[in-house]
Amino acid sequence: METPDDEFEGLEQSSDFAAVPDAFQRLWTPHRMVYIQDGQQPHADSCPFCLAPDMTDEKALIVARGTHAYVLLNLFPYNSGHLLVCPYRHIATYDEASPEEIAEIGSLTQVAMRVLKSVSHCEGFNIGMNQGRIAGAGIAEHLHQHIVPRWALDSNFFPIIAGTKAIPRLLGDVRREVAGGWPQDGN
Repeated sequence: METPDDEFEGLEQSSDFAAVPDAFQRLWTPHRMVYIQDGQQPHADSCPFCLAPDMTDEKALIVARGTHAYVLLNLFPYNSGHLLVCPYRHIATYDEASPEEIAEIGSLTQVAMRVLKSVSHCEGFNIGMNQGRIAGAGIAEHLHQHIVPRWALDSNFFPIIAGTKAIPRLLGDVRREVAGGWPQDGN
C-alpha cells in the first residue's frame, strides 16, 4: 500500500536543503522562465503565439480558429476564462494589422464575449491591448487582445496582500467549456 510519503518520492523536499525556514510561502512557477529570460521576451523563433497554432487545440489552449486570427486561453489568467485573441501573423502593434486581421480580431472578440456570458455567466469584461513592453505587454512582439471576464465580488485581498491571484478553475476544464460553447458557424 502506498503511503503519503511515497507520493512525493523523487521530489525535492525543502527539508533536504541547508536553510533556516522563513515566514514566506513559495509559489514555484518554472514554466514562467520564458518570460524572465532574455529581457522577459521570448526569442522570435519561440514566440508562444506563433507556436500555438501548430499544436493541438488542447495543448495550446486554443478555443477557436479563424482565417486571420485565433482565440486561446491566457496561460497566466487574471480570472477564469481570460482569453487572448491573436493574429496568426507575427506583428507587434495594432497599426501593423491588416484590415482583415482587425475585422476578425473584432469579430472573434464579440463571439468570445457571448460565449463567456453563456458558459460562465460573467457580468462584465475588461478588454484591451498592451502595445509594447513599456505599456505592459507580456509578449510585446506579437499582437494580442485580452478578454477578461468579470463577476461581482470576483476581487479579493490575495493580489494586494499576497501578490497572488486565486484562479478557481483549471485551464483545461475552462478550455473545454469555452470551446464547447463556441458556435459551429463561428458567429
